[in-house]
Amino acid sequence: MIPIAKPVVGEEEKRAVLEVLESGMLAMGEYVEKFEKAFASYIGVKHALSTTNGTQALILALKALGVEGKEVLVPSFTFIASATSIIAAGGKPVFVDIDERTFNMDVEDARKKITKDAVAVMPVHLFGQPCEMDAIMELAEEHDLFVVEDACQAHGAEYKGRKVGSIGHVACFSFYPTKNMTTGEGGMITTNDDEIAEKIRMLRNHGQKERYLHVELGWNYRMTNIQAAIGIEQLKKLDKFNEKRRKNARYYDEMLSSIDNVEIPYVIPEVKHVYHQYTIRVKEREKLIEAFRKEGVGYGIYYPAGIHQQPVMQKLGFTARLPVTEKIVNEVISIPVHPALSEEELEKVADVVRRCA
Repeated sequence: MIPIAKPVVGEEEKRAVLEVLESGMLAMGEYVEKFEKAFASYIGVKHALSTTNGTQALILALKALGVEGKEVLVPSFTFIASATSIIAAGGKPVFVDIDERTFNMDVEDARKKITKDAVAVMPVHLFGQPCEMDAIMELAEEHDLFVVEDACQAHGAEYKGRKVGSIGHVACFSFYPTKNMTTGEGGMITTNDDEIAEKIRMLRNHGQKERYLHVELGWNYRMTNIQAAIGIEQLKKLDKFNEKRRKNARYYDEMLSSIDNVEIPYVIPEVKHVYHQYTIRVKEREKLIEAFRKEGVGYGIYYPAGIHQQPVMQKLGFTARLPVTEKIVNEVISIPVHPALSEEELEKVADVVRRCA
């Protein structure tokens, strides 16, 4: 079976974890601090603040911005955490449609949905492709909105020479095992704003300004030294991992672009796409799924429904009519693009798509 995703963990990560275990300092400590500094330097920001996972990164960032009782514009074609994090932070998600080529937020649809209660906009760099950040930042400035970059699928992606996570007011990353780099579980928040950073530091650690002085209602959302040790080594390899993903994507582009029933990913000018997923559109998806299952090729449907179509959102009263999203969810399928793929596996995946799409 060729897996849709596979974490790449080497001897360096194993040695780093063993070093932490032997030190006896397993909780948040010097390894976390080292990882945060390295990640901030890599993204090009003043602050990087680690946490337990990508969802909590989003929640902490939104709480620090004070979204309670306010609206946050967010695309519906993404993982549900982009919306549930807004609800957990006390805000209200306002669902926005997507651009049909990039699958990222439709800025003009977002513009139409801004009300007096809007406080932030959350572009999602879906599948590793940066959003049109110039347009989003202009929209936010025009309406005095915070910009929260959901970069959970876009480690190392670049927009006009800048790393995603360094453009908005705050950004969030996930280190889940299927991501472009991993710490097992874990998340990171990046920002250039000193006040936002200080608020997040307190919120993730029981609201402490200093030891046993609790000035905010906070929680324990701390990363461990064990996770950070893995992250330090993974970060060193991230560019190499991403280049392999991009190389694999270029091969698929070449092999699949001439197939009538297949639409390969569109990449906007002046960006570096890092292909967390290589997602194609097909006219007869079930036929291709059947072939993948028969021939041992992993695949993913990301996502089979918009968030606004999920039962829990309808139960909570968050509804929308998003024609592009509602069309795309019936056509997309993601194929293996991870850096552990061999040439033979790439060839097999492409061959199955060419024969059966």
